Amino acid sequence: MKDYPKSLKEETVRTAREQLLKQKHILPLTLFVGKIRKEQGENAYIPYFDPLDGGIKAKCLFVLEAPGAKTKNSGFISRNNNDETAKNFIEINVLAGIPREKTIAWNIVPWYIGTNKKIRTAKNSDIKVGLLYLYQLIELLPKLQVIVLVGKKAQKVSRELTGKYNNIEIFECYHPSPMFVNRKPANKQVIINQLKKVSKALELVSNFV
Repeated sequence: MKDYPKSLKEETVRTAREQLLKQKHILPLTLFVGKIRKEQGENAYIPYFDPLDGGIKAKCLFVLEAPGAKTKNSGFISRNNNDETAKNFIEINVLAGIPREKTIAWNIVPWYIGTNKKIRTAKNSDIKVGLLYLYQLIELLPKLQVIVLVGKKAQKVSRELTGKYNNIEIFECYHPSPMFVNRKPANKQVIINQLKKVSKALELVSNFV
């Protein structure tokens, strides 16, 4: 299976990825997305979890803000999407030493927000509803040990998560958007350093499990 930046721009790669959605490790999450789509209505676009990630076996959950426009092209929340943020994310994870199969990615607002022309910023009302779905997702992840809140919008739920899950370690890091990473070379290293702490936490978990 092809795993490199922007690979989901290729139709053959997207088709191959879709064929994995019913695999045992990802099927409960595929059904979870279907449940949200049904509840939110046909106008709500919610991408699938990427089967190349850890699925329900994941020990680390990355929570970003909301699906980007490129998820509409690929159908997945994925570090292989055809955009610079995804490219930065895949590279930073490799450099931080976090194995992909230990992780999954989600958004504090699970559906695309905005218009056909432009995504908008998540509102507090969006985040409030999204948090309820985040709680449901966590219940599907029995091996979860770490949550990483990526960017300011996701970090708004830090207090709620910390108070509810005393067995899960909560981390925060900057969002790997090109506006942050690409405008200043040192910024990429800042995120890498943040995620190296996550990598170390996952190694400690593995040593005791």
